[in-house]
Formats: sequence, C-alpha cells, structure tokens
Amino acid sequence: MQEIREYIKEHNLLFDGGFGTYYTQRFQTDIQNCEKENLIHPQQVKSVHSAYIEAGARAIKTNTFHCFDQDRQMQEQVIRRAYAIAKEAVEESGEDVYIFADFGPAQGETNEQCEAYFTSAIDVFLEEGATNFLFETQSANNGLLPAIAYLKERQPNAFVLVSFGVMPDGYSAEGCYYQSLMREFLESGLVDYIGLNCVSSPKHLGMLVERLSVEERRRMSLMPNAGYPVVRGFRTFFDGSVDYYAKQMRILAEKGIPILGGCCGTTPKHIAGVARELAQMEQYTIADELEANQKQQVRTRVEVAPDNRLLAKLKSGKKVIAVEFDSPKNADVSKFMEAAAQLQQSGIDAMTIADCPIAVARMDSTLLACKVKRELDLDIIPHMTCRDRNTNATKALLLGAHAEGVRNVLFITGDPIPTAQRDEVKQVYQFNSRKMMGYVNSLNDELFAEAPMAMFGALNVNAVNFDVELKRAQQKMQEGCIGFLTQPVMTEESMENIRLARKTLEGAYILGGIIPVVSERNARFMNEEINGITIPQEMIDAYVGADRKEGERLGITFSCRIAEKIAPFVDGFYFMTPFGRVSLISQIIQTILLKNCD
Repeated sequence: MQEIREYIKEHNLLFDGGFGTYYTQRFQTDIQNCEKENLIHPQQVKSVHSAYIEAGARAIKTNTFHCFDQDRQMQEQVIRRAYAIAKEAVEESGEDVYIFADFGPAQGETNEQCEAYFTSAIDVFLEEGATNFLFETQSANNGLLPAIAYLKERQPNAFVLVSFGVMPDGYSAEGCYYQSLMREFLESGLVDYIGLNCVSSPKHLGMLVERLSVEERRRMSLMPNAGYPVVRGFRTFFDGSVDYYAKQMRILAEKGIPILGGCCGTTPKHIAGVARELAQMEQYTIADELEANQKQQVRTRVEVAPDNRLLAKLKSGKKVIAVEFDSPKNADVSKFMEAAAQLQQSGIDAMTIADCPIAVARMDSTLLACKVKRELDLDIIPHMTCRDRNTNATKALLLGAHAEGVRNVLFITGDPIPTAQRDEVKQVYQFNSRKMMGYVNSLNDELFAEAPMAMFGALNVNAVNFDVELKRAQQKMQEGCIGFLTQPVMTEESMENIRLARKTLEGAYILGGIIPVVSERNARFMNEEINGITIPQEMIDAYVGADRKEGERLGITFSCRIAEKIAPFVDGFYFMTPFGRVSLISQIIQTILLKNCD
C-alpha cells in the first residue's frame, strides 16, 4: 500500500461521509449513542464503513468522534473495538483504504483537561496500530497542539490532519478565524494537512477557499455538510441534492484541494457522486495557469485619520476621565441623555454604560451608546457581556456599533442569572471575556482593519488572589486587550495592587476605578453585597450619623484623596455614579481635573 503522503501527491484522497448522520438515518437510532454502537452492533457499524468504501472512499474514519467525554475505561473499549471494526471492513473490501483514528472536540473545561482527553485516546489508538490521525470539527487550539506534539514524540511518522468547523463567515464556535487557525497549526510544524469540515455547505466553504493562496490550498482538506439541515417532526434532515454536492466538490478539487470528503448529511451516494466527478477530471494537479494567474488578495491596513479620540489621548500620555452611568430600566431615555450632556459639559473624555449588571434587564448598553455618540458626539465605552449573546449576536451588534462610530468596548464575562430565574431566563456564556476578545481581535483584522475596536477589560484590584487576576489580565492582553478599568479602589491593599498592575501589565492602559460613597447605609451595602468592592471600616465609620449633604461632602473628599494616591500609577480615572447623582460626579471631576489630569 502506497505511503499516504506519496499517494496525496499523485491523487485526490477521498474520505467517507458523515458516519453519525448516515448511521442514525439507516438504522433509526439515537446519534448521541452512535459510538457505543461499536460495542452493541458491530456488524451494523462495519456495514457503514463498507458502504462508503464501495462508494469509492479511500480513507475512512473510525466511529469514535464523540467518545472522548466517556469515562476512560469505556473510552478505551470503544476505541479498540472501533479500530478493529474499521480494519475488518477494509480487509474484507480488498481495497487499499487508509484508516484514520477520528477525534472530535475534547470536552474538558481547561486546555490541560482537553489535552489529557486527547493523549489518553492517542495512547489507545497507537496500541491498536493507528498511523493516521484526524482531529475534526475543532474550534480552537484548546490543548490540541500539545497533544499532537505528544503524538509525534511517540510516533514521529504519524500522519496528522486537523480540520476546523467554521461558519460561512469563517469563524468557529469559539470565535477564531479560520485563516488564523490554519496558519497557527501549519506553522507549528506538527501537522501534515489542515482543513475545514462540518457546519457549512460546500459552496460556502468554497468561498473561504477563494481567499487562500495556491500553496495554502495544497495543504488542505474540505469535508462540508450536505447543505443545511431542516427539522421535521423533531428529527433533523439534510435535503441537498447529491449531484449538486458532487459537482461542488469537483470545483473545490479543481481549485487545488487534495483531500475531500463529507460530513453531516452526506451518505455513500454523495461520496459515490464525488468519486465519479473526480474520475472525470483531466488531471489531478493544479493547472499551471491557476497558480500563474491567481491574484493574491493581500489586505493591508490603510493609514487613515484616527477617529478614536479616547485612544489618541491615552497614547499622548494625558490622563483621561471616564464615567459610568447605568442605562434606564424603562423605555424613557430623556433623563439618561440629560445626564450624559451634563457629564460632557463637566469635561469627561468618555462615558461607560454597564450591560445589565447583576443580570437584570435594562436598555441595551450598545444601542444606547450609539445614540449618545450620534447625538452628543461623546466617546462611549459600552460594556458587553458574554452572558446573553453568542458569536453571531456579538458580531451583528459590533457591526452596527462600528457603523455608528463606537470604537471602544469593555468586555466582561457578566454576572450569572440568579438561580431562581434560570427556568425562565437562559444564559449563553458561549465563551468568557478572554475568548470574546480573541474573537473581536480577529474581527479587527478582517472587518475593522481601518478603524479597529479598542478592547478594554475589567481588573479586580480587590481580588483575594491578585496574582491570578494579573495572569488573567495578561491572557486578555495576548488576545488584543489594550487597557483595563478597575474595580473601585478603596483600601491600601487595592492601591498596592494598582501599583503592582502598573508594573506587571506593561503596555496596558489602566483607569483606576473610584465610586463615591454617600452614606453609611450605602457603604455597608456595597461592602457586604456587591462583589469586587471592599470598603474599609474607618471609611464606613466616617459616615455614621451623616446627613445627605455631609455624606456627599465626605464622598467628594474620599474620592479626591484616592485619585491623588493612585494618580502616579494610572492613565486615567473611571468613576461610577452612585444613585444617578451626576452633580456629585461633576464636583469631583472639577476638583481633581487640574491636579491629576493635565
């Protein structure tokens, strides 16, 4: 049997189609238990492999896509049986067919857990004699490269294909752009080929291929779905035409893709159709004129006049003042707009708007930011949480905000939905704030290249373990975060953490958080019930017996004192408005403006 790398140099390698969808369609079983069928109905599993081989597939995947979240003993049993069944099917066919150990995404919560799932399965496959490995429908690195490095240490000649599941716009479920993923893995030197599979149709994956160079296409595989699914009677069906699918796959082959196959909804009929189309091609190799005539679409950043005044001021070294004001709980925006205008007159550089804090619905922070920007021309930093939106909703909202001139966003994970409401209100949390930033960073490269979104993050200077908080902040910086707005600075410990952050987070802008305390009751509530805020006892004691006027005077005094102490270590101040008291914030701003913000 020809060595697989040499085979691909001379032929298209045609994979099988979607094992799980075809198996459940043929045997009317639950796709969730498809991998266990290796143990329960091995002959049925083998018959699916045989059908794909008879259709013309010259590479088949083991029925192990979803076995990596099983307990380890069950995982080992499934893998050993699955590999044995695939070998039997190939031997009985009499054809030269390559068997690929198939890995879906690992289900670990951390990169280390994902890596452990991969490596434990790799060990079993190697013991069974596997030499070809497919890691498919991946959405990010998530411990995969270290696992492949482990595989290469144990079996240096192993053939490795990594394939990513991306939407038609090129982004994975975790917000990673396909070109960035492909280049990361190819540049690692650990993989032989890289690919795209599942999620999208052949036409849409073909549109993504158009953006790649000929050299990149030569290192690719494509295994699209059979179109897009429909649901009838609680069952999912793919109604796409076999002939259309086959012709689209031939077009992809003619564009230089050496490895082809199918994913969800594809059957032996689809693979047979693709095999016929490939057989009709005049030659496998890419025509010389394709490489000669291809016009590389190289995107370069266009130098434009800067339209981010906040970022320009930060870069100049001048301190900035940002003020947070909560959006309305109802549809009346008049008081909010009046407050924004008053704050603008006070000399603030930006206004920030929280995104439904403590998981209570308010007017959307980003839509309101667009209104303020449009009507007042005041720079806005809307908060955007990961709690309520998936990648599609996030992208749609950012596109609209960018069109309205919003250029700064604060990304936070977001407060969880209270337990009692979870039957009525569902939280999303498709990713955390760090992964959200990585997603938006890729949008900056692809969609906002001429005027990128400046990404800010939250920094809890009151964290019990501030070293861990700093490590998270550094990870956010790696994803494109340029600065941090801190939780309120009240204690000597939090001030020391500000100094440490200044030293550790080199290159990041830091806006020190300050919230004026206006009463004893206010101080005790924040200290006991608001996560991330610590009020020292001596400050609480100072408000005992104070009326409203005296409480505000103390709030101004303490706030200005904190601002003076942290000024040498911050690039600006981030004020949180208590109880909508704009006049109080305006007084504080006027008091410290000349001292700290020249």
